[in-house]
Amino acid sequence: MKKLACIVALSGAFASFNAMAWGNDGHKIVGAIADQLIKGSKAEKQVQALLLPGESLEKVSVWADCVKGSYCGPQTPEMMAYTAANPKHSEYHYTDVPFQLTEYHDHGVGTAEDDIVQTMKQAILVLQGKDTPATNPHKFTKRQALLILVHQAGDIHQPLHVGAGFVSKDGQFVVPKTQAEIDSLNIFDARGGNNLLLDDAKIEATSSQLIPPPEGDAKPSTAPKSTTKPFHSYWDTTVVNYAMRRSSTRTPQQFAQWAIDSKPNIPVNTGEVVSWPYQWANDALAVSKLAYGDVKIGAVSKQTSRSTGESYTVWALSVPDNYPVPSSAIAREQLIKGGYHLASMLQKIWPN
Repeated sequence: MKKLACIVALSGAFASFNAMAWGNDGHKIVGAIADQLIKGSKAEKQVQALLLPGESLEKVSVWADCVKGSYCGPQTPEMMAYTAANPKHSEYHYTDVPFQLTEYHDHGVGTAEDDIVQTMKQAILVLQGKDTPATNPHKFTKRQALLILVHQAGDIHQPLHVGAGFVSKDGQFVVPKTQAEIDSLNIFDARGGNNLLLDDAKIEATSSQLIPPPEGDAKPSTAPKSTTKPFHSYWDTTVVNYAMRRSSTRTPQQFAQWAIDSKPNIPVNTGEVVSWPYQWANDALAVSKLAYGDVKIGAVSKQTSRSTGESYTVWALSVPDNYPVPSSAIAREQLIKGGYHLASMLQKIWPN
């Protein structure tokens, strides 16, 4: 990528920290790929036994995000029971390992007992029958374990849901050696890239030249919006849109079929299935280095959360002019990996 940077404005509202990894379309792509790949297997029968009539991996792939609020519709009794039993459920979606590192280690900087790697392990053990709703730390039922695992298979392949940026007081990315060093005085937690702000208008302008929308698309909305986009949000949703545009697909099902038809070369998982989340986290760390490659930290300022009144530090972030091209290529590859890895995991849990 060329090291041509854009200057980022700092005005505008700040996005929620609970933004969905990959967004609805991204998670549904992962689920739709896995739906196709497990057809005719024992895993498909076991999955169907845990899903309700009319459900599929694609349809339930967003369940773990939908429980965070009412944006998918009213909370069901099942959702309310899950959130009541899991008050930290929003923390199950990510871990915050410094992106410069090469491996996820239990109890390492940025990890937690409730992070994505640990909760995936617990869900796997429940589905394997090696743990029970009464004994696992989060009281996951088999159905909940499946719903969570389907979603997390997408989350863990989103590079910023594993590799995190930590910023020094002089505006440089650094690697904290201990959790205690992240004190918001000398080392700041950029919250998975949520506190790194891109110039949204600049990104849209360059992407329209590099990644033209499909013919017949409606004109973009002229409604007022924030002038900035959190780096995390860009990787959650914007790159998925770019990836779909570059593959000339409009729906998760179309993208899934396009991906399978392309016969991708997917890395093979090795060892016990309970170790696979570690392998995927390490892969995402490697990819996060590409996501953060050639980005530049700019001016620092303070913003205040509209919902909590919390004051936090934000930084302008600049990226190369052609960033939409390599970032969308990475997203496309990670989405496909997520679908194939999810299918492989389910077939490992329930072998033929």
